[in-house]
Amino acid sequence: SSDSGGSGFSLAATALPERRRPGGGRPRYEVVRELGAEEVRWFYREDRKTWKPFIGYDSLRIELAFRALGSGGVKKTLFFVFFVCFFYLETEKIPVMRGQWFIDGTWQPLEEEESNLIEQEHLNRFKGQQLQESFDMEISKPVDGKEAIHSLKLSRNHVDWHSVDEVYLYSDATTSKIARTVTQKLGFSKASSSGTRLHRGYVEEATLEDKPPQTSHIVFVVHGIGQKMDQGRIIKNTAMMRDTARKVEEKYFSNLATHVEFLPVEWRSKLTLDGDTVDSITPDKVRGLRDMLNSSAMDIMYYTSPLYRDELVKGLQQELNRLYSLFCSRNPEFEEKGGKVSIVSHSLGCVITYDIMTGWNPVRLYEQLLQKEEEELEERWMSYEEQRLLEELYVTKQRLREIEERLHELKASTLSKPPVLKFKVENFFCMGSPLAVFLALRGIRPGTSGSQDHILPRTICNRLLNIFHPTDPVAYRLEPLILKHYSNISPVQIHWYNTANPLPYEHMKPSFLNPSKEATSTPEPESASAAPSPTTSPVLVRRHYGESITNIGKASILGAASIGKGLGGMLFSRFGRSSATPQTMETGKDGPEGDEKKATTAGSPPLPHSSSGFLEPTVELEHRIDFELREGLVESRYWSAVTSHTAYWSSLDIALFLLTFMYKQDQEETDKSNLDTM
Repeated sequence: SSDSGGSGFSLAATALPERRRPGGGRPRYEVVRELGAEEVRWFYREDRKTWKPFIGYDSLRIELAFRALGSGGVKKTLFFVFFVCFFYLETEKIPVMRGQWFIDGTWQPLEEEESNLIEQEHLNRFKGQQLQESFDMEISKPVDGKEAIHSLKLSRNHVDWHSVDEVYLYSDATTSKIARTVTQKLGFSKASSSGTRLHRGYVEEATLEDKPPQTSHIVFVVHGIGQKMDQGRIIKNTAMMRDTARKVEEKYFSNLATHVEFLPVEWRSKLTLDGDTVDSITPDKVRGLRDMLNSSAMDIMYYTSPLYRDELVKGLQQELNRLYSLFCSRNPEFEEKGGKVSIVSHSLGCVITYDIMTGWNPVRLYEQLLQKEEEELEERWMSYEEQRLLEELYVTKQRLREIEERLHELKASTLSKPPVLKFKVENFFCMGSPLAVFLALRGIRPGTSGSQDHILPRTICNRLLNIFHPTDPVAYRLEPLILKHYSNISPVQIHWYNTANPLPYEHMKPSFLNPSKEATSTPEPESASAAPSPTTSPVLVRRHYGESITNIGKASILGAASIGKGLGGMLFSRFGRSSATPQTMETGKDGPEGDEKKATTAGSPPLPHSSSGFLEPTVELEHRIDFELREGLVESRYWSAVTSHTAYWSSLDIALFLLTFMYKQDQEETDKSNLDTM
């Protein structure tokens, strides 16, 4: 069935036996019999931590498949691929375990080999016997004075049955034996002194109803540089983002029947690129540092190379389409019910994702350059011979374009070109993104319209949002590329996770970074060299007190090793420039402030703004794009510069920000649909 993940069994065809619930506790059979599929619980383990239980729905499906296919000939890693993480690489194996016997209190599963032996012995000895009429799962009663009615010797432990329901595990290590002897002499029973109470069957029954709400929105999480050096990191980062989002969902969106799912996109490890050529030409001195740079910063060089750029683009494009098709095949109702797709990209991943969505290619830039050269050539004085040759060249190029167009039409009539992406992107969230500087170097300059279409048409992506920490050395602003004067307008401050009744982002008025400064609304190409860059880096003169990047901790530590990914020079040059800017503005009259004042006098009139520092609504963007995290109270700016670029993943503020936009859009469409129905 489509709901079984392709395993070939039907959940509906498997009838579960009736259960009774004495005393309101976990359902129990009246007599000892084989464990039901709902009593078994499957677990998985990441990063060598404790075993985590699958939700009841998934555990039940895995157990029914396990029984249908036969436990003898089935490797459980197969279930990992089919049921757990079919989005991930096959090399990222996460161990799974079938739990039958569990440790009292923690409800951690007993190791599978011992669990199977205990289960077999229990059935051989007690199958068909009556169970106790009541069984309290919360209280483990001592068995003082009771002798064991049955025992089983294991390799390093042994198990004693004091009754059908009272089972204890003992360690046979020398220290445990000494401790047991001492406590027994003090009057304690053998079981209560050193034994571990075991329970047969999990504390909660697995049911098909125990599953998350229907997924209405999937978010593909795209990594940037450095995955070659640290393969699988995006999977761990996405897991952190997903766990953080779950906490936010439980607190703020628990009443909604929809669900947002985060899926990692690991596109780098499958690429061959130059093979090992770069490694072979790398000097052996400081090899560790050079290898780190080769595995990280080289991705930027590959992307700017005409030879390898297409391979990177195609790698990410194919992986996005593969994961989307796979998700839809597992969730056939997703497209039918109008499920949405958003993308969260980090670092260089933002640039590659943008180029895939827009279809940008450096060839287009080359053609524009040639056209500009032709126009300049026509304007200058030429001899008769030059004019004749230029006319011949023009006619030849015109003929070549006509032939290319005819050839293209013939191909289009026989082959329908598939879309670059198989889905429409609802929201494109950039985190720590250098996209703005790439666009500036491609010739994008501010316009006169406040529309997002200037850099990303809404027919391609409904909403573009640029998230950054103010000290992230890789991040740049996007808004000044649309309207130049937004370089003097503060980015929107992202709300703290625990803010009570925050003002909705669409109601937050834009405010000047420095209300005494005035910028021109009309772009002036002539003064471009004197004016500040349209992609000004995040302003560092403000200080806000909120969630400290240094306190985010987990993501920072995990990502700290990757900070040297070719960004060392960029980091220090960035801070040299940022720290020098305020001084220049104060002491030098010919600095950026002086330049802007000159531009204001010579150009169009200053922007209208009120005495409060808020921008008049006539010159606003259609919607804000730049959103900035707040700095912490005791946060070191230079230390956060080292950690901020990799510390977005576990931020509660970012998780709330992402979900706020996605759930708001879903709710608006639901309300509109209900209104149309009425």
